[in-house]
Amino acid sequence: MKLETIDYRAPDSAKHFVESLRETGFGVLSNHPIDKALVETIYEEWQAFFNSEEKNAFLFNRETHDGFFPASISEKAKGHTVKDIKEYYHVYPWGRIPDSLRANILAYYKNANDLATELLGWIEAHSPAEVKAKFSMPLPDMIAQSQKTLLRILHYPPMTGNEEMGAIRAAAHEDINLITILPAANEPGLQVKAKDGSWIDVPSDFGNIIINIGDMLQEASGGYFPSTSHRVINPEGTDKTKSRISLPLFLHANPPVVLSERYTAESYLTERLRELGVL
Repeated sequence: MKLETIDYRAPDSAKHFVESLRETGFGVLSNHPIDKALVETIYEEWQAFFNSEEKNAFLFNRETHDGFFPASISEKAKGHTVKDIKEYYHVYPWGRIPDSLRANILAYYKNANDLATELLGWIEAHSPAEVKAKFSMPLPDMIAQSQKTLLRILHYPPMTGNEEMGAIRAAAHEDINLITILPAANEPGLQVKAKDGSWIDVPSDFGNIIINIGDMLQEASGGYFPSTSHRVINPEGTDKTKSRISLPLFLHANPPVVLSERYTAESYLTERLRELGVL
């Protein structure tokens, strides 16, 4: 299996993108409308934030989950006992954001949401009739004005050699949401699990954008679109001294949206957050 990069502007891009999602759970787009310079500026701004003590003034709210999550309380992936090597900040438009960082990060949030809406339209348009029939409403409508869509600014710090045995930057996991939008990070390391159990590097050319299926879309499509395990491995050699910034936007359906006979978006999210120990 190989992940091919698809030109967003090509006339057959939607078809090939959805085929890639169906086969691997991932799609990689080049020449997309997300501004590369904006992403680069955000990486620089938030790297400075994570390097500063200012971050500790924005510790996360235990009720609303916006704000800064230090490495000491970083999450464990489902089924794992060792914390990931990372710290992160949760951005919601209604949440707390440092004033100096607000304009660019909210511009990115909106642009990535707009792209996600288009891509969900691609997914629905190129789904078989029997899969479309499972959707309780058009896929783009599921995320319209959603207050649950989460932008996570991830910081993977340089390796010190004192990391807990078995810890990696992000252990193998699947995402909870419908789809995830992710600009290629400033350092490599993202891998996706193939059907044969091997791990494949996701193309990390800066300027690409990476999209993956989440568990909610897998549920809504009756398993047609797979929510594939992925991870971020530790760097080697001189790369150990480098930080890594990542900007995943997790597109969440509005809470009342019916995903299947078993779940609404709200009941599904609640179940998963309990599994992760967040609730």
